[in-house]
Amino acid sequence: MTGLSGAGKSTTAEALMLRLADDGRTVGLLDGDAVRRQLSSDLTFSRADRETNVLRVARLARTIVDSGGIAVCALVSPYRDVRRRARQIVGEDRFIEIFVDTPLSVCEARDTKGLYARARRGLAKGLTGVDDPYEPPLRPELAISTDVAVALNVERIVTFLTRVPHSTARARGTRRITAWL
Repeated sequence: MTGLSGAGKSTTAEALMLRLADDGRTVGLLDGDAVRRQLSSDLTFSRADRETNVLRVARLARTIVDSGGIAVCALVSPYRDVRRRARQIVGEDRFIEIFVDTPLSVCEARDTKGLYARARRGLAKGLTGVDDPYEPPLRPELAISTDVAVALNVERIVTFLTRVPHSTARARGTRRITAWL
């Protein structure tokens, strides 16, 4: 899942992970904040380091998928090119890009981490959506909006997954899709 900070990626990903686990699936959740603390604490928020972070997550997601699990990833992942490279790492036939399409104004109003307020006061530089670009997906497999209940988005994602053979992903030759980023 990709989207701005505060878009609802983590909340949706956690609920999706629980739903899939309840269905008996082995699921690994790779949340951007947790990954930054545990796997990428050596990185800054420069463009190069953001790309490195996303590619690290993609390699970890690939490991989960190769082991028969489902990797649910929730990252800002602001650049289209690095999301394309992550898709290649995970595998074109095992990757679904879900755009959590939440307007910047809504993310700023939520601002649960205080990031936007700090950036607007000039205390933080390079915040995606404020003074660093966010490149929304041009053709995500699925776009969701968090102006509806989380449970509805989770069901929408699960419904999409059950219809994969009939989706646009199938047109690209997808047989089994088990990773999201």
